[in-house]
Amino acid sequence: MMGNNLPSKQDTIALFRQNNIRRVRLYDPNIEALNALKNTGIEVLVGVPNSDLGSLTNPSSARAWLQNNVLNHYPAVNFKYIAVGNEVVPSNGGWNVLPAMRNVHDALRGANLQDRIKVSTSVDMTLIGNSFPPSAGEFRGDVRWYIDPIVGFLTSTNSVLLANIYPYFSYIGNPRDISLSYALFTSPSVIVWDGSRGYQNLFDALLDVVYSAVERSGGGSLPVVVSESGWPSNGGNAASFDNARAYYTNLAARVRENRGTPKRPGRGVETYLFAMFDENQKNPEIEKNFGLFFPNKQPKFGIAFAGVREGAAIEKCCI
Repeated sequence: MMGNNLPSKQDTIALFRQNNIRRVRLYDPNIEALNALKNTGIEVLVGVPNSDLGSLTNPSSARAWLQNNVLNHYPAVNFKYIAVGNEVVPSNGGWNVLPAMRNVHDALRGANLQDRIKVSTSVDMTLIGNSFPPSAGEFRGDVRWYIDPIVGFLTSTNSVLLANIYPYFSYIGNPRDISLSYALFTSPSVIVWDGSRGYQNLFDALLDVVYSAVERSGGGSLPVVVSESGWPSNGGNAASFDNARAYYTNLAARVRENRGTPKRPGRGVETYLFAMFDENQKNPEIEKNFGLFFPNKQPKFGIAFAGVREGAAIEKCCI
């Protein structure tokens, strides 16, 4: 939403429907967006802004937040997840995340919606300590106090872990050891072997790193939903229109295959693409260029969203 040239929320949701986009992530409960989503059937992942986490450690505040931002719009708005915080730094506010999650879940339970709407939080790959090979993935030792209880809570509530996974940032951080074709899904053969598991693309490898880390934190087979993934079309190293087109179209095709990852085969990977539009009020420059649509509503790339099977839906993130 951080642009001064973007379509209205109503026009944006109409664009979702025209493109058969069935799920959306909102980073905050924007009232105009929620009103535009009413009676569309589009599933919604709505976020609690990081700035609100402290207040939601109070149960009454959590109940009020849920009432105002979710229950007042339900069931006309088809809520699926509530992300309590996004990429919270454990050393700066991390102590608020789990209490806020518990209170929002308890408020949902009070409304008998705990099985219909799942509470989670969205983490990024900076929490990972070891990432190679994928089977050795684990969270950093200094954040285990933060993430292990969250994993336990998500497991106990039959929820999911939301993870923001960007092969782009892994590639530009280590272009010597990571090939561009591995990051863009264009490698013609397996690049990395991990025992009997072969990895032909970095997205699968990073997701399996998260699966392994979750297991080591006591999460067993806790599902992981990819709550952000994207590639910029301008503004930085390897940020080009052709690379972005290759990444988004190949990721969409990969997820539509519905065959999971080498570590967890046969399990669809629910994936949200970041983002709907280029946002000209973001900084630094690279952050302006993750859009899948231009502000005039024309698509940047030809991505097929139709015919996606349940459990393997490609979604749009961030309006």
